[in-house]
Amino acid sequence: MKKQILALVKESGPMSVDQLGDSLGIKNAKGFTNLVKEISRLEAQAKVSFTDQGTIVWREATKKLLAPKLEGVFHAHKSGFGFVTVDEAEPDVFIGRDFVNQAIDGDRVLVEIVQVADRMKGTSAEGKVVEILEHSLTQVVGKVVLEEGKSKYPAYVRSRNQKISQPIYIQPGDFQLAGTEVVKLEIRQYPSKKKNFFLADLVEIVGHVDDTGIDVLEVLESLDIVSTFPEAVLAEAEAIPDAPSPVDMEGRLDLRSELTFTIDGADAKDLDDAVHIKRLAGGNFELGVHIADVSYYVKEGSALDREALERGTSVYVTDRVVPMLPERLSNGICSLNPQVDRLTQSAIMEINRQGKVVRYQLAETVIKTSQRMTYADVNAMIAGQKEVIEAYPELLESVEAMVDLHRILENMRIQRGALNFDTNEAKILVNAKGKPVDIVLRQRGLAERMIESFMLVANETVAEHFHQKDLPFIYRIHEDPKAEKLQKFIDFTSSFGLRVYGTAAKMTQASLQDIMAAAKGQVYEEVLSMMLLRSMQQARYSEHNHDGHYGLAAPFYTHFTSPIRRYPDLMVHRMMRDYRKSPEKAGHFQEILPAIASQSSNRERRAIDAERFVESMKKAEFMSDFVGQEFDGVIASVVKFGLFVELPNTVEGLIHVTNLPEFYHFDERSLSLRGERSGTTFRVGQPIRIRVERADKETGEIDFAYLAGGQVEKKPSASKKRSKGERKKKREQPQAFYKKQVKKGGRHGQRRGKGRRSK
Repeated sequence: MKKQILALVKESGPMSVDQLGDSLGIKNAKGFTNLVKEISRLEAQAKVSFTDQGTIVWREATKKLLAPKLEGVFHAHKSGFGFVTVDEAEPDVFIGRDFVNQAIDGDRVLVEIVQVADRMKGTSAEGKVVEILEHSLTQVVGKVVLEEGKSKYPAYVRSRNQKISQPIYIQPGDFQLAGTEVVKLEIRQYPSKKKNFFLADLVEIVGHVDDTGIDVLEVLESLDIVSTFPEAVLAEAEAIPDAPSPVDMEGRLDLRSELTFTIDGADAKDLDDAVHIKRLAGGNFELGVHIADVSYYVKEGSALDREALERGTSVYVTDRVVPMLPERLSNGICSLNPQVDRLTQSAIMEINRQGKVVRYQLAETVIKTSQRMTYADVNAMIAGQKEVIEAYPELLESVEAMVDLHRILENMRIQRGALNFDTNEAKILVNAKGKPVDIVLRQRGLAERMIESFMLVANETVAEHFHQKDLPFIYRIHEDPKAEKLQKFIDFTSSFGLRVYGTAAKMTQASLQDIMAAAKGQVYEEVLSMMLLRSMQQARYSEHNHDGHYGLAAPFYTHFTSPIRRYPDLMVHRMMRDYRKSPEKAGHFQEILPAIASQSSNRERRAIDAERFVESMKKAEFMSDFVGQEFDGVIASVVKFGLFVELPNTVEGLIHVTNLPEFYHFDERSLSLRGERSGTTFRVGQPIRIRVERADKETGEIDFAYLAGGQVEKKPSASKKRSKGERKKKREQPQAFYKKQVKKGGRHGQRRGKGRRSK
């Protein structure tokens, strides 16, 4: 019926409900009831709308009438205002809280500009939402709160999404709720001027508030990250054999005689990459990077393939993994376990002493790994630990060659301008009930960096191969940083007295390398590295190469090495096979790649959001046991509304400006706060003593109190002399005064991004 309604209003223009009923041949009350429901759903999906005369019109016709207005995506702030992104290359349009017009975070909207941007004054454009074209939020997950006779609805849901301010009521139905449930709802009615609340249908009970791990599950479900697989997907996975047959190996390059092995974390189960290495006559190296041939088993268009594309990536949170593919594949036939035959796609490269790939072969192969090595064991071998070397004597020569080649490749990347964004990353340890018991720093030894080097050179080789062939392909791109963000980094760098060569409009990677080299060993080194990362654009997938990968200073880059956990890698493998056998498929890939690149980038961002939120939630839960205790930390970020302080275990908390002992002036260029009376200055990188005041697991927020006597700078006040009355007024500083000085509700608006962005 939906298709019929859309076809009629597209062809005939505005139509009344009665006219639609006549055209569809509806004769009875039940038919009209169904018609009204379908029209309502189409309106909620912004595919049709009502005119002032009450007729139904096709959305595209409405858009033509509103052509002078701009279309974009609304991003809400929890305090009520928001921003609309019209073009990624342009600044966002600010939307005041009075002009949001019931838009919800993620909605596609039409916005009317009410004040243009003034670049001279540094002000952004301001607008108002005039129409919601499409709602992105269709489902909500949250805890049930019983109404107990206060309204006609049995209960409402308290969502973790702080950007939803309106109540979410559950439509009455044939069910009983106890008030302990965590539920998933499907929205049937969105807030409007008449009814400022959501109305939703109960879809399923996810669990109960006391269930082990329900907190993480609630976060995942709220982002539509589902652990279970559909029956059709599991059936296809079960039908795949446990081992490759002789027929599967036909036509493949047989590398089973090579000394090949995997190197992974001790708890890894999906071993999707293996390596072999040889020293060649003349000093060059032969490096083989062998990747599980997942695309051989996951056929295009199959249930497995559609589900993998929908998921886009595996999601790794504190105490679990939500895989892209069923374990039957990822831990079974697609895992490069030792001493068994496995199908792979391989990049076999000859690399000279300058780190240049002088020749290569991309091939479908079959391998048999000799050992399943861990990073810990390989690091021990590199360190010369006798007992480990004696346990794996046949691998010693290979490991020594790997160390030499890694150093050559690392030096090559540095010479061409690659940036190093290594920052401290936390590993949260939880007990059997999911409660965090410790937070430790992840250690990246030489073995970890070595394998990363080999994966990078394989990715670059595959990307350059297809670029030279001029075939449709999916690239991993990282565009040049935007000038305004780079200018903030330059201003911040200059506040430490570091020399900067170049301008925001023209800054080479080599200049950025020089800045980080000058900061080496300084107390602000870690923070400066994070600030540099924040000034970068986010890497993404694209069917166009553009200018390559800025962060790696690589002209060509893709993702080839993890097809078990990333869909773009699986797609690269599929193209490698299909182009060998059917070059005419170029047209097919050219047609489907833009949507795949967009979907993969979106799913990657969703996974990052889930990982960060769970991490902040678990850190807050961990720190709740330390409320009232004192710690030494470092000022990680200074914003208008306060100080973010990072502890040695990477936990970060806020000292709000209203909780500081006097009024502080914010200097945006140097990112510092200076006390008006004392001249005490807080700036990034300074050590500081704090007390834990509050840790809220629900929001992931942690509040600290500043303890006077910490190591802070003191400078004479630069403010002009004030009258006695003015000084008294400043000393009294009511809360209302601070609200005028501080960006409202801006707790997380300018907070640092956590974790390294995936290369």
